Amino acid sequence: MPFGPSIVLGPGGSAPPPIAVRRPVVPKRPPFQTALLPAATAALAAALAGCDRAPAASGGDAAPGGTVVVAAAAEPGNILPVLPNTTQGQSIYAQLFDRLAEIGPALNTVGDQGFRPRLARSWAWAPDSLSVRFALDAAARWHDGRPVTAADVAFSFRLATDPRAASPVAPLLANVDSVTAPDSATAVVWFARRSPQQFFDAVYHLYVLPEHRLRDVAPDRLAASPFAREPVGSGRFRFARWERGQRLELEAVPDHWRGRAKLDRLVWAFAPDFGTATIRLLAGDADFVENLRPETLGQMTRSRSLRLVPYPSLDYGFLQFNLRAADASGAAHPLFADRELRRALTMAVDRERVVRNVFDSLAYTAVGPVPRAVFPDWERLRQLPYDVARARALLDSLGWRDADGDGTRERDGVPLAFGVLVPTSSQIRQRLAVLMQEQLRGVGARVTVEPLEIGVFVDRLNDRRFDAAMGGWHTDPSPAGIRETWGVIGTRTSGGSNYGSYESRAFETAVDSALDANSPERSRAHWLRAYQTILDDAPAVWLFEPRLVAGVHRRIQVAGLRADGWWAELDEWSIPLGARIGRDRVGGR
Repeated sequence: MPFGPSIVLGPGGSAPPPIAVRRPVVPKRPPFQTALLPAATAALAAALAGCDRAPAASGGDAAPGGTVVVAAAAEPGNILPVLPNTTQGQSIYAQLFDRLAEIGPALNTVGDQGFRPRLARSWAWAPDSLSVRFALDAAARWHDGRPVTAADVAFSFRLATDPRAASPVAPLLANVDSVTAPDSATAVVWFARRSPQQFFDAVYHLYVLPEHRLRDVAPDRLAASPFAREPVGSGRFRFARWERGQRLELEAVPDHWRGRAKLDRLVWAFAPDFGTATIRLLAGDADFVENLRPETLGQMTRSRSLRLVPYPSLDYGFLQFNLRAADASGAAHPLFADRELRRALTMAVDRERVVRNVFDSLAYTAVGPVPRAVFPDWERLRQLPYDVARARALLDSLGWRDADGDGTRERDGVPLAFGVLVPTSSQIRQRLAVLMQEQLRGVGARVTVEPLEIGVFVDRLNDRRFDAAMGGWHTDPSPAGIRETWGVIGTRTSGGSNYGSYESRAFETAVDSALDANSPERSRAHWLRAYQTILDDAPAVWLFEPRLVAGVHRRIQVAGLRADGWWAELDEWSIPLGARIGRDRVGGR
């Protein structure tokens, strides 16, 4: 499962009631929860201190120009905001397209406080709070010169919620009843019910697309359309070229209606994995890598041209069990439909040791399907313990025994054996899988690690053709998204993103109660119950929550790396004139 939303809605699914959520207070980042290796801790502290001592280049005039090359560890399948499937794709389409309003740096999801105008220059609430009237900026233009209109907004909503499009965005717009366009400059968003985060629902998940470019494209053919290969947006960067398997380039719109971006070009250079991406950064062929590995920190601190930039994360990673048969028949999985077996395997994994071995000091042990920053009461969650003796005893009681002495348990002639899908683009997940393979062997489970190219990996997940998979989610600022990743709506829809088909009435009830609660205290109590339910049911082994540290070329002035996406302020990144190098002058000024 790639980091990033991959929640697809198709025909045949029944959505739960519209959501209402009160945003929990975001705590300060907690201290690392497991013991750190002293040398690695010192290296990280020194690296970050070194970063502070050597800030990005400054000086020179403020004239726009320059190029930032992003070394990406995988190539996105598409760059359409209605069909997101990887964070690489998100980082690109966020430069090409606009929302009606942009969330503020505090990532507030309650009400409209902190939201900043984008395509809409202003908005006004109806007296009953069941609609918002957005006044579009009259200067807003598509990259082909056509004006952005309210009809585009209404069309974008219809496309995102059309079952034929199978868009991951659709469930996130469940509380938006409709979008109307009383005139070309006014879009009205109508809600099914009042909720604290209804404004967030309306603007955060809906990028506006050009109706005149897409009205004749069948929703189920969107990914194969010419628009998908050469999109036309309204953002401060426009599409330039895409050399498949190599690079994708965007260029600044010189006369953009919101003002010109501070850079000339953005280039995503695609690498097969993070190791290769990091090598390109160290060699000077790239300017930015979004997340460095512990083993590269020393090299980074010795580089005179690079610096480290830590930033917050809304990510978490896990080993997901498929509760349905791997042949996609819909039948129960012969192993993982059994809750007690999943709990036994979870207790056989020393999560802290595995995470520390792979990440050193650059990750926390995950607390569940939620980042710590989203759930301040995470310390109250009861974790399944690492207890090999208890895991073995539970397996024995379930009838799984090694009768023939080959090291693998069996029951009724069925071996305790399964495959784990891993994307080849992620060395981290490959290493985690190998370490868990060894630990699970210790309790009599035979695990086969199956590395797959990222496109094949995603296809296998979407088709539900797997036993288990090394997954990860890049969440949005609201906890409501858990309904699509771990709830029924993500299971009972074609292409839904609950790949393991976990279903629990108790979990669904607690989540709905949390989203409907009329006070933060009640909401947090229900979230505690929801998270505890899913932890007890063990549909996954919750593994890591990364501490993100980006590698950046020193000449680049980074405007800000937001927790919900490092790319959010890319159009404000800059390179001082006196610090520019050769590639900054290619195709620019």
